Amino acid sequence: MKLPSPRGPLSEHVVAALSGEPDGRTLAFVAAAPYGEDLTIALHTLYELHYGGFDGVDPAWEWDPELLRLRARIERIFLARLRSDVDGGDDLDSTLDSLLVEHVPGSGVSHHLRDNGTWDQMREFFAHRSVYHHKEADPHAWVIPRLRGGAKAALVAVEFDEYGGGHAARMHSRLFADLLDGAGMRSEYLHYLDDVPAPAITIVNMMSLFGLHRSLRGALVGHFAAAEITTGPSAHRMTQALARLNADPRCVEFYTEHIEADAVHEQILRRDVIGSLLEQEPSLKADVVFGVQATELLEARLAAHLLSSWAAGETSLRTRLRWQESPIPVHGA
Repeated sequence: MKLPSPRGPLSEHVVAALSGEPDGRTLAFVAAAPYGEDLTIALHTLYELHYGGFDGVDPAWEWDPELLRLRARIERIFLARLRSDVDGGDDLDSTLDSLLVEHVPGSGVSHHLRDNGTWDQMREFFAHRSVYHHKEADPHAWVIPRLRGGAKAALVAVEFDEYGGGHAARMHSRLFADLLDGAGMRSEYLHYLDDVPAPAITIVNMMSLFGLHRSLRGALVGHFAAAEITTGPSAHRMTQALARLNADPRCVEFYTEHIEADAVHEQILRRDVIGSLLEQEPSLKADVVFGVQATELLEARLAAHLLSSWAAGETSLRTRLRWQESPIPVHGA
């Protein structure tokens, strides 16, 4: 995993620092827009130090006080914008119930891909989602030691499924890598990061932010619930889209796995994780609502970017990829 390409002065500052050795120098902050390319890739780069790290980057950077001070300032800007852009409140039941409503006719990304999407658009979508699915459940795992009792046990049960029930080949991150292989794309970890614009990356940054801060444990649980509740219907539409495009079975398998698993996870998260958590800490109800709303906000921003780009006949990625890895990507072609 190499350091990503900077997208502005803030990320250039971060990448330049990580290219050297930690020496205690104060790292200056450079102003950047909360959802902009520069701040988004800078924050993602800082968070990646807690995941797999980067080739040639000193592991000591992970806990460098000055780097953490800079990250905290960036986080405050991102978190403040998230809070200001959602409604907030503590009506959790209505918030969760709204996730179960399927609008007819639908106009989301999975609806477009099912009905009219091209194979190039499908592969662009895979590239966007690779930033999320290469990590899959890893950010959620950080909340485990911050939960107690039934909430902890139930969330671990969901995570066990996410990690393939103990079988490496069945881990959801591995299934997505297989999907990329089936689509004739590169399946290495975060291979497409430099090609993916900010909207998809902000979702992963939100997950890392919630997971790394104990004070945001309720928001992380809310995010996890929102992700699991909404995945089943969209995954079903994706299997229909892939069938229409005659895609490789490895592409389809990733979504059929989520149709089956997330139908169960939805109930566990709502009843056993959230229910148990709020029995223990009722004051976290507004944080759970915030996590759901922030997830829906950022997913809607990604969907708007994808659909507007495709409607204009443009690529949704930062550069138009040539997809040279596989000239004939569809199954049976």
